[in-house]
Amino acid sequence: MEHLLEEVKKRIGKPYSDLEFLLECFSEVLRENNEPELAAQVPWILERGPVFDGKNTEKLLHLFSISFQLLNLAEVNGAVQNRRAIQEKDGLESVSGMWGNVFNDLKTKGIGEKVIAETLSQIHAEPVLTAHPTEAKRPVVLALYRQLYLLLVKRENSMYTSYEKEEIKHDIKQILHKLWFIGEIFLEKPAVESELENVLYYFYKVFPEMLHYLDYKLRQSWEKAGFNPVWVEDTENFPTITFGNWVGGDRDGHPLVTSGVTATTLRIFRLHAFLLLKSMLDELSDKLSIYCSSDCLSARFKKRMKKLQKEQNVTLENNSNEPFKAYLYLIKQKLPVAETAAGGIELQDTPVSYKNSGELIEDLLFLKDALKEYGARSLAVYDVQKVLRHLKVFGFHLARLDIRQNSKFYEEALRDLIKASLPVKYKTLSSDKKSFGQFIKDELGHNRPFISSIDFLDSKKAKEVVQSFQTLGAHIHKYSERALGSFIVSMTRNATDLFTVYLFVREAGLSHFTNGGLVCPLPVVPLFETIDDLKRSPKVLDEFLSHPVTRNSLEYIKEYKNLPEPVQDVMIGYSDSNKDGGILASIWYLYDAQVKLYEVARKHGVQLRFFHGKGGTISRGAGPTHWFMKSLPVSTMNGLIRMTEQGETIERKYTNKVNAAYNMELLVAGLTRQTLLNRANKVTINHQRNELFDYLARESYRAFKKFTGLPSFIAFYEQATPIDAIESSKIGSRPARRTGKRTLADLRAIPWVFSWTQSRMHISSWYGVGSTLHKMQNEQPEKYDLLKKLVKADDFVRYVLTNIDTSLAATDEDIMRLYASLVENTKIRNEILGLLLDELALTRKTMVDLLGSPIKERRRNHYFSTQLRAEALLPLHKQQVNLLKIWRKTQKTGNRERQNQLLNDLLRSINAIANAMGTTG
Repeated sequence: MEHLLEEVKKRIGKPYSDLEFLLECFSEVLRENNEPELAAQVPWILERGPVFDGKNTEKLLHLFSISFQLLNLAEVNGAVQNRRAIQEKDGLESVSGMWGNVFNDLKTKGIGEKVIAETLSQIHAEPVLTAHPTEAKRPVVLALYRQLYLLLVKRENSMYTSYEKEEIKHDIKQILHKLWFIGEIFLEKPAVESELENVLYYFYKVFPEMLHYLDYKLRQSWEKAGFNPVWVEDTENFPTITFGNWVGGDRDGHPLVTSGVTATTLRIFRLHAFLLLKSMLDELSDKLSIYCSSDCLSARFKKRMKKLQKEQNVTLENNSNEPFKAYLYLIKQKLPVAETAAGGIELQDTPVSYKNSGELIEDLLFLKDALKEYGARSLAVYDVQKVLRHLKVFGFHLARLDIRQNSKFYEEALRDLIKASLPVKYKTLSSDKKSFGQFIKDELGHNRPFISSIDFLDSKKAKEVVQSFQTLGAHIHKYSERALGSFIVSMTRNATDLFTVYLFVREAGLSHFTNGGLVCPLPVVPLFETIDDLKRSPKVLDEFLSHPVTRNSLEYIKEYKNLPEPVQDVMIGYSDSNKDGGILASIWYLYDAQVKLYEVARKHGVQLRFFHGKGGTISRGAGPTHWFMKSLPVSTMNGLIRMTEQGETIERKYTNKVNAAYNMELLVAGLTRQTLLNRANKVTINHQRNELFDYLARESYRAFKKFTGLPSFIAFYEQATPIDAIESSKIGSRPARRTGKRTLADLRAIPWVFSWTQSRMHISSWYGVGSTLHKMQNEQPEKYDLLKKLVKADDFVRYVLTNIDTSLAATDEDIMRLYASLVENTKIRNEILGLLLDELALTRKTMVDLLGSPIKERRRNHYFSTQLRAEALLPLHKQQVNLLKIWRKTQKTGNRERQNQLLNDLLRSINAIANAMGTTG
């Protein structure tokens, strides 16, 4: 009988031949390490299935985990090669979502190159890397997989001889040797410093290199589209890309992120920014070894050069033969760093050091103009501009650090602060929420703190909040606001939650007081997460934007950022809204909230920048970036966007320059397209579609809440999924629950989705869909028929249904029954499992009807990838269920050593399945 891998190779092609090669290398490595029995159990290439005999459990789980990661690498590389082949055959416009495709689409819609070029400079996209605990692999393991991927790419090169390819194979096997001996999972919770090390890799190693490749791709696509290259000669007119970071700033339910951690994060990022910058300036210096006399220099340039020499008390020979290189030397001397004895650099400010990147940009612009006047235009607009582009994106900080905290935490900290400073007043406010809210508003009219020193505070919460704000104030005072992002208030319930932040800013001495009143120098951003909060969000934003302090602060930020008009960020959460109400309710109420929030902002004369808090699974907002961009309300697209990138998603999208550039191109090109369509009024509001989804959201929300609200649901969930093992895992420094309470509401969305993913139930990405669609089909057939038509015509509808379709493909009834067998109470097991299977069958049936054909016919590559994974996953699921049974029984015996041993095996099984699924939470 033909192996499944053989069939997939025939149907799909090269990626799976690469997989076979990698698996054979791995099998050889195992034999070379005296593991012939294990080598015979490598999935997909050998006859024998895995045999878990107790002695080899740890090694076998590790084997499968590596094998699944090899599959992921082969498929990622296959996708890259496939895009290249398509573009080579059919042109740059042939790959959906990329610049060539977008420019061609805009041309066909009658939008001219001048309009497109003018809009490019108004685009601003900011991916934000978060510390969410969804990356199960240790940084040292991630680094090895990155090296392995590069070797796989190197193997593609046809220039290498068979002998050189043998060397590549040898290098691949050497990495596999290391991976075999290095433990993949965290046996101890990683410190924040470990998470910082991981994200720093992308900011320092990948994104800077990616940026210039991405810029080249834009220029190339522009010219291939037949547009005048003059419009994109200078990257000064390119879309703005910046990066955000939550590691070291995200405090929501994370007691380890202290003010000290925040200060360390800012310092580390600043140091690495200068390491990059110094290297770029050294490279530029080599390119500017141009012999010329002072006569060839403009008076303006010579004047600036003399001023720099005077500042530094340095005398350069007037007849210096290389004035441009000498000028760069003077610039480098102003960098606030000093060389160490070991040859590195350390931060060191002097009276003449640059205080912020804007000052360095100004000096580089002098150089750029001087080179143009000299006649070296190419050096000016490409080489000097390359450094200027880098500075515009990364500055002296690499990425803007956001500070996130939960609204409840801020409220409790403020109450403690008031209690310490105004005990009599506090008694009258403690039980009256309305009076408390009014008191906060009244206080915003003053600029004096509640207490003279935090030393008088007994409250740890209040002290930590004030200290964290003081840390930011110290950084701003010494440098500028450029390294800092926003104050994000998660679980924003009302405007008072946002005004509370202003009081802490005031308490820390971070605020200004102008003739117009109090000013907060950093944006305060609401994060609306639950369905109810999304529904209330327009009212909350209206009250917030109506307040003088908010208006003053937005004006202040507009001035120092040199913005054409005030900009207010609003973050919307995909994870908790989905956990709260299921996929249809989540997606619709997020969409509806965006439209209404945008109207509120327009009323106040403010531009709104949406910050999309997306995760790595369908249940947490994942989906192809270009389709996601098309699914957003076009009326809200104004060229501005922020978006989270979390955990394993970061590795999958940004591990190397080529894949990182592709994913960034999808984001920026998609944002450009939607913004131009909005401004050109090329998309009309589909009121019928909106009414239809309002119905779907309401009905599916009822079905989802009814199901998760059943008395037996929690008991089923806690036993039929590995949630207890996941909560004991060490994959992130953040606790699984916000406050530690044993409630569904307190459980974070990540472990919630993670546990359903491991058990292959995926309920938050399909439950309630089938019954809702079936009800519509029976009771309102005209709406159902409209939905069926919209599948092919409406980007939003197609995005929603395709995501549900993707999740259904990964949902497995047999595996669901397997995990349900863990539920001890037969009545509970039968009740909940019965409801799940009935709803799943109904959802599958209606989705096939809506989409017209099964996934095997519509999305062949996805289908066979899923089948291949399922084949190797079945024994792992059986083993995990067996381990859960034994571990849970052992917990009752008190045998701690045996418990820990079983838990470690369980965590390895979780990691292996996560690798197979391509996601955790």
